[in-house]
Amino acid sequence: MVKELLPIGSIVLLKNAKKRMMITGIRQSGKENPEKEYDYVGVLYPEGHIGEAYNFLFDSADIEKVFFRGFEDIERQEFIHNLEEYYQKEAAKEE
Repeated sequence: MVKELLPIGSIVLLKNAKKRMMITGIRQSGKENPEKEYDYVGVLYPEGHIGEAYNFLFDSADIEKVFFRGFEDIERQEFIHNLEEYYQKEAAKEE
């Protein structure tokens, strides 16, 4: 089961951070370690995307505070449902 993931557009402060982040993607992996999957990728807020070097990967456990929850609608609900099905199938393959 997929843990609750914040929608894109959410504004968060990470633990030990001074600057807020805006979530721009969920369930992401990095170039250095493509096997490791993170809950989120985000950019600095309010600057937004200012280059690949300023995309940050992080997990739900890294979030200290949620300032704003992003947009949610039926399309997002369907996406999360499909994501849950995908991870259930992947888990079944590993058994």
